[in-house]
Amino acid sequence: MARSQNKLSPLVVKNLKQKGLYADGGGLYLRVGESGNKSWIFRFRRHGKLRDMGLGALHTITLAEARVKAVDCRKLLLAGIDPLDTKKAEQTQAKLAAVKGTTFESCAKAYIDAHKASWKQERHAAQWDQALAKHAYAIIGKQPVDVVNTDMVLKVLEPIWKDKTETAKRLRGRIECILDWAKVKGYRQGENPARWRGHLDNLLASPTKLINVEHFAALPYAKVGDFMKALDKQEGMGAIALKLVILTAARSNEVLGATWDEVDFKSKVWTVPAARMKAGKKEHRVPLTEPVLAILKDLKQEREDIEGKNDPCPYVFPNARGDGYLSNAVMMALLKRMNRRDITVHGFRSTFRDWAAENTEYPDEVVEMALAHAIQNKVKAAYLRTDLFEKWRVLMDEWAGHCQAI
Repeated sequence: MARSQNKLSPLVVKNLKQKGLYADGGGLYLRVGESGNKSWIFRFRRHGKLRDMGLGALHTITLAEARVKAVDCRKLLLAGIDPLDTKKAEQTQAKLAAVKGTTFESCAKAYIDAHKASWKQERHAAQWDQALAKHAYAIIGKQPVDVVNTDMVLKVLEPIWKDKTETAKRLRGRIECILDWAKVKGYRQGENPARWRGHLDNLLASPTKLINVEHFAALPYAKVGDFMKALDKQEGMGAIALKLVILTAARSNEVLGATWDEVDFKSKVWTVPAARMKAGKKEHRVPLTEPVLAILKDLKQEREDIEGKNDPCPYVFPNARGDGYLSNAVMMALLKRMNRRDITVHGFRSTFRDWAAENTEYPDEVVEMALAHAIQNKVKAAYLRTDLFEKWRVLMDEWAGHCQAI
């Protein structure tokens, strides 16, 4: 009667060369690959499904050791336990044990470093780090990332959820991304405690229904003239950049990231590429008023006097290294020096919007166009791209006059 187990011998195992599976019995097989490499597998059937479990290479695991491993697997099956699932669970636990102590903060910094190259604006990495440092690191930063749970996430979010809703929303999303990254890296298991749908939406008020939504502090439009006079007394590129932000009603990153090839002095138009716009869908053409053109011409002449006409830096507002553009922090620092902590740079867009609504008769679509807001009606949007551009130009001339820039 043929033996059902221990069919192989050390000599046979050594001499096998042809590719294939060779049974030893009891589910143990020797696998010979195309290159002659040999390894052990345990083959079993679980819930009608055939499964193969690797036991190790022949150069590491001998025939006798493989048989012991096969016996252990058969004992688990006899007890109703899947040996392959057990092996995977043990490997996962071993990996978690190896990285145990990896903190949330270290994962956050690794996540930012891995993704910052794909972010549209360089400052986004700094914004991530600053927001996490201000609101999250003190609570969960030093915690092993695998122990971060719902209660910890709530301790981070609840203090700012009502009063700083927009900040809290972004922070929650960032924490969720970091924890997802940590799970993929094998640093944690289970559901993400920062996920919103079906989880935190049951524990926190809907941001869209909160009364105290965070807004950017804006200067009343009646006081813009006095502010511009005070701004004229300030030195540095930050003051010039802020003037352009105010006079164009553009976003600060659009102004700071402007390049000379975007400015057409002849047609008096500044074209911001779609890639630098918030929506990122289409370019934004901005009519340039005489005060804005005068500022830009002075800047360009000053640069040419210092660097020459072949200055390699393309930015209107280059940083000190000449390899990028100024940070938003320059204008924020300027407001602090002017002792104007009551307003924000972005708030000047609201100032312009209030002025246009209360002091002009221009259609809302023209004002929204000036603010680079999306026009939902496609017919109106097409109309704006043609006939209303010159009305927009006149609107900005009037705004410049209000700012006492002309």
